[in-house]
Formats: sequence, C-alpha cells, structure tokens
Amino acid sequence: MDLQGFGHLLLSGAWMTIQLALASLVIGLIIGLIGASAKLSNNRVARGLATTYTTVVRGVPELLLVLTLYFGGSQILMWIAGYFGYDEYIEVGPFAAGVAALAIAFGAYATEVFRMAMLEIPKGQWESAQAIGMTRFQTFFRIIMPQLWRYSLPGLGNLFQVLLKDTALVSVVGLNELMRQAAVGAANTKQPFDFYLAAAVLYLGLTLIATFVTAYLERLSKPEQYKQAKLSGGKA
Repeated sequence: MDLQGFGHLLLSGAWMTIQLALASLVIGLIIGLIGASAKLSNNRVARGLATTYTTVVRGVPELLLVLTLYFGGSQILMWIAGYFGYDEYIEVGPFAAGVAALAIAFGAYATEVFRMAMLEIPKGQWESAQAIGMTRFQTFFRIIMPQLWRYSLPGLGNLFQVLLKDTALVSVVGLNELMRQAAVGAANTKQPFDFYLAAAVLYLGLTLIATFVTAYLERLSKPEQYKQAKLSGGKA
C-alpha cells in the first residue's frame, strides 16, 4: 500500500475513532444501567419510559440518529436554554453529536444486556443486604454491581465491537475519524483501494484489541472458573 505521505491522516483518524468509541461507551453504559433499573422497577411510568426508549432507538438506524442530533441538536438545546433565559446560539459539533447518537444507540442495547444480567442475580441478595441495614444504593454498588459485570461482560463486549465500527457513520457530519480521513486520502491520491484497505486493517486491529481486552476482563471477573479449567486441562 502506497499512502503517499497521507498515512498520518489515518493514524489521527484512528485516534479520533478511539476517543469517539470510548466516550460513547462510558455514557452508553450509564444509560444502560439507568434503563435496566427502570425496566425492572415497580414504577409503571419508569418501566413505560424505558420500554419506549429501547423500542424506538433499536428500531431507528444509527445513521438517522447521528443526522438528527447533528442538525437538530442545536435547536433542541436552544429551546431548552430559552426556558432559563439564555438566548445565545448553541452549536452542536460533530464529535458531540456523534457521541450522543452512538451512546443513545449503545445504551438501548446495553439496557437489555443489563436487564438480563440483573435477572440472573437472586432477589434474596437484595433482601439479605437490607436485613443487615444496607440501603438500596449500598446494596447495588457493593453486592449487585460486581456480579452484574460478570454476567453482562460478554454481551457488552460484543456491543462495543459493533459500536467501534459504527463510529464510521459519524464521518457523514464531517468528523475527521478514520473513515473520513481514508476518504480524504483517497480523493487526493486517486487511490481509494489502498486507503480503504488500510482503514480496514486499522479497524480490524482495533476490533482485535477490544476482543483481547474483553477476554481479559472476563478472566478477571471469573478467576475461579479459569483456574479450574487450567487445572483440569480443559477450556473455560
């Protein structure tokens, strides 16, 4: 592959892709936890809102979310700010719109992953923690959360790989991530095959790294399972 001096563009685009994916992951995990808690709550309104959110977002293409938040985000923020007396123009940049759209999409799927993981944890653990005087907040973070990660890590790992590739959608609103930088290099050199092949290699490398990190985190969350498999000579 002859990138004709444009290789640094791909590297800078890959770094932007990583930042975009990690920022969306953090916000999406928070949204997923809130959504799963709402779906399993006794509050009918919370359950209805969470169900509506997951149903709508999972039924809408991520590209449409990116375009909607990029072109309509400023109007929404200005409308909200108007109630507080702020009348200046608020601009939503491509990075912010991309993070918001990807986080919302990731959160909708993460909600279901967390919900299923929460259902795997016996309800008696909540009751036992409350019996010894722990609040629901303490019970969730000290008792439930460590177990929740163990059950949800495989599903979240798969979702993150999808998220990593979906970052390419943000190129349509002008963010200089990997896909857009590959397009810039291809347009300037008239060699699209080389640049898109290089971008594919970088995406594959990032996906493999994410796979190894997920596998490592799974080993940390289930040390006894992997230790037993090692002693028996089998696979975890």
